[in-house]
Amino acid sequence: MTRTILITGGSSGLGEGMAREFAARGNNLALCARRTGRLEELRDELLQKYPGLAVSVRALDVNDHDQVFEVFREFAAEFGSLDRIIVNAGIGKGQPLGTGNFIANKQTAETNFVAALAQMEAAMEIFREQNRGHLVAVSSVSAIRGMPKNITTYGATKAGLASLAEGLRVELARARSPIRVSTLYPGYIRTQINEKVKNAPFIVDAATGCKAMVKAIESGKAECFVPSWPWRPIGFLMRRLPVSALARLF
Repeated sequence: MTRTILITGGSSGLGEGMAREFAARGNNLALCARRTGRLEELRDELLQKYPGLAVSVRALDVNDHDQVFEVFREFAAEFGSLDRIIVNAGIGKGQPLGTGNFIANKQTAETNFVAALAQMEAAMEIFREQNRGHLVAVSSVSAIRGMPKNITTYGATKAGLASLAEGLRVELARARSPIRVSTLYPGYIRTQINEKVKNAPFIVDAATGCKAMVKAIESGKAECFVPSWPWRPIGFLMRRLPVSALARLF
């Protein structure tokens, strides 16, 4: 059965990588991002490689919240339904608090949390109407605990996103709804967002990371660390280490 998957931030990085993986698995794609030129190039490439698929692209700035609802509804109308929506779009501009970089932290918070909330609202409207669907929130291992310096605000936004997803899981389980919600906690995956970061532990290339993300999403599990090794045991430890130990690590 061919499914239709909507991915935000689909023009580069993890979004682009997941799009390639899902296309290879025979899925139709609804891709949106600010940079339509790159989206169109990706669409043309995928259609040439997989001519039996449907790939639709639309411009979307996730900070334009009205546009989020509009674009999601247009995709749903175009395909008839949406089987999976992946809330992936995000930025990593965070800076240490109190160093005169409030604007960068504000932009990070608005894009990674408020805009993600808009995407989840729009997705759930569609899924509630369909009475089915799979919502995927791309969080981060930095969401597990409060992180220092440049990661403080970024990690907080990803923790908020993970909390939204968990709250939905509780609500939907209580209602015995067929709608599923998954949270991914990616470790360090080399993309444009972190290309200048040095000494990132256990970092993997984008292709490896995206394959692990798609495998985790397809598993349907509520929460997944990706790649599972070594981030699952690292996540287990991070949740339990005292602040003094975290301070020595970071």
